[in-house]
Amino acid sequence: MHYLITGHTGFKGSWLSLMLQMQGHTVSGISLAPLKRSLFNQARISTIFENDFRVDIRNLQELNQAVKKIEPEVIIHLAAQPLVRESYKDPVGTFETNVLGTLNLLETTKELSGLQATLVITTDKVYKNNNHLRGYIEAEMLGGDDPYSASKAAADIATQSWIKSFATSPVAIARAGNVIGGGDWATDRIIPDLVDAYTLNLLPSLRYPNAIRPWQHVLDCLNGYQMLINRMIVDGESGEWNFGPLLDEKYSVAELVETFAKYWKVNNEEQSWNLEEAPQPHEAGYLLLDSSKARERLGWCDKLDFEHSIQMTVEWYKQSVTKNPLEVTMNQVRSFLETC
Repeated sequence: MHYLITGHTGFKGSWLSLMLQMQGHTVSGISLAPLKRSLFNQARISTIFENDFRVDIRNLQELNQAVKKIEPEVIIHLAAQPLVRESYKDPVGTFETNVLGTLNLLETTKELSGLQATLVITTDKVYKNNNHLRGYIEAEMLGGDDPYSASKAAADIATQSWIKSFATSPVAIARAGNVIGGGDWATDRIIPDLVDAYTLNLLPSLRYPNAIRPWQHVLDCLNGYQMLINRMIVDGESGEWNFGPLLDEKYSVAELVETFAKYWKVNNEEQSWNLEEAPQPHEAGYLLLDSSKARERLGWCDKLDFEHSIQMTVEWYKQSVTKNPLEVTMNQVRSFLETC
């Protein structure tokens, strides 16, 4: 099967591309240039692609030309401006990339005769967050207070409209939680902040230590995407799907950090983080996903619990210092795929 991954130079895109290639699929990618400090560069993943195009998804003409040249059988749309704090700095660019870019990608699929499935990736933050002490289900109202969340909710709604109006092959939407794993170097993300701090024997500063998030290893999330795509190809499945940890896996940012510090073997036994004192932009305090639909209808489940996810993440960063990062990543993918 020939997969096209948009955003393949990013964190999730790099893991997904390698995972698909190791399973025998042909993989092509469309993305902006990778960040200098990225899994894509660190593991030299560029060698696995049939086509590796640098295109801004806001440019419909260039995007259309690249997609037609690739002629994919499956598209997974990951390309986005993915950071909440960056969205406050550049709200217009965030909306252009996340909404217009998504519609541009969908527009390119109209003339692809061999296309069997398109999966648009949004986020857990598309839901209108009322700090419910329960998981959000797919049918709940969408919304977003910060520009990132609002732009992804708008992209989600635009995709739903496009499906009803124009889809000629199955299109689905996946809403995933906060993924963690090795090779994440994005600015203002918790795992790279921890790695940078602990490597220098410093304590990280936390903005929202009590915030609850649906933490999940990147491989569990990507496995859900693949299971959904397989069902789309076989049964023409579509619609919206949550992929997050079990609802009793409720962990705060502080608990994530303390568990990470345990496996990193931080020397300071009394304290593993400091509180950021400066005023911070709004972020939701409590966010969980109810993934019952995917568990019941796809048979999807988490292979890695909270502790194991963090342990694997720490092992990746530790091992990649002395070993080939590509080999470390492939070993973790292989181990995951072999897990029952």
